[in-house]
Amino acid sequence: MTLQTKSYLDTRRAGPRPRTTPTNPHTQLDQNAPPDLQERVFEIGRSLSGVAVGPSLVSVPGARAFHLPGCGHAAHGAFMIQCEFAHLHPPRDGSLHMTLQPAIVEKVIENGWAELHPLAGRYGLPANIVMVYGPRDEEELAVVGDLIRASHAFAAAEQQPR
Repeated sequence: MTLQTKSYLDTRRAGPRPRTTPTNPHTQLDQNAPPDLQERVFEIGRSLSGVAVGPSLVSVPGARAFHLPGCGHAAHGAFMIQCEFAHLHPPRDGSLHMTLQPAIVEKVIENGWAELHPLAGRYGLPANIVMVYGPRDEEELAVVGDLIRASHAFAAAEQQPR
């Protein structure tokens, strides 16, 4: 017997969506992730193959970004800017912005894990940038971790020569 893990594609996030700001800076206002879970989210992103962490090139001061150095500005949509595929907002917020494979964006939003960034698809930005809500517990941490891995896999695949 294998254990079934929760997935962002087949599991709904419990409860109502958190309140967020309607424009930049795009911020999660309530249901924020506890600081220890935010640090675990950061460790998941930081541990991924080829990832360099540093300040975000597009977010608020204090946001920690996940970059794939040497990405060569791959296909439009794999990165938010330059080689940045995701970032974690400061502790007062704890949500993340990331790019996801366009084919899964609608399902992830429908299941309550994310919402489109208000500028997605505007001003030359990719249409597949989402805010993923910060995890409130261990089960949500597993799903948010899988979303970071999915964002990384999408960006890393786009980085490969064709």
